[in-house]
Amino acid sequence: MNKLSAVIITYNEERNIARCLESIHTIADEVVVVDSFSTDATPQICQQYGVRFIQHEWEGYVKQKNYANTLTSNDLILSLDADEALSEELKSSILDLKEQNIENRVFSMNRLMNYCGKWIHHGGWYPENKIRVFDRRHSYWIGQKVHELLFVPDDFQVIKLNGDLLHYSYYTIEEHRRQFDKFSTLSSEEIVENGKKPSLFKAYMHGFWRFVRDYFFKLGFLDGRYGWIIAKINANYNFMKYKKAIDLIKNRH
Repeated sequence: MNKLSAVIITYNEERNIARCLESIHTIADEVVVVDSFSTDATPQICQQYGVRFIQHEWEGYVKQKNYANTLTSNDLILSLDADEALSEELKSSILDLKEQNIENRVFSMNRLMNYCGKWIHHGGWYPENKIRVFDRRHSYWIGQKVHELLFVPDDFQVIKLNGDLLHYSYYTIEEHRRQFDKFSTLSSEEIVENGKKPSLFKAYMHGFWRFVRDYFFKLGFLDGRYGWIIAKINANYNFMKYKKAIDLIKNRH
């Protein structure tokens, strides 16, 4: 049987972390939590579940996750965010893969978002395919400031698991807006650092297209009021990351 280490990074996740840990305690042989010095009850909750708890200064998503992966006793990793949990079907799928040959394979799953208490099934948010089970000797996190990606060797096979990774993304609309503001700032910095040349035309077009794509072509309207709100906020994110990049360039001259 393949032994599996679950890896989670945290910062002030007291409202989420117990649900996450509860969902994996029957399938993970080890749980490693790397915490960026939370000031809430996150450390105490983790200790109640008997996880291996390490505090480490925040280095960004990519470096923090790669550091956490070095701390496990097993090479097979299940990488989770604190606001995620496994559906019962996904738990069974992961238990099954522990009995399989995992050589030259990584394992993906659909992520289902819970937005203000409602499951979102359209608008580009589902099915959101994520590779989250992998061998740390061959795969690792890459990327810049936003949207880390897992490097997978070209000759590896991606196996889709049954079941959903449940993502309790935002409890309020205001949380979504705050997150979009944070990520649009980081994305604008990436745009400038990568030498791209943003323009207001590009900002408006990216925002407009994001709304049309998500709300109409990806059927966001089927999610009702929240589908409309999500499409608007995501469109505004696309607009603002270019607008902020323009402002950054202006301020440097």
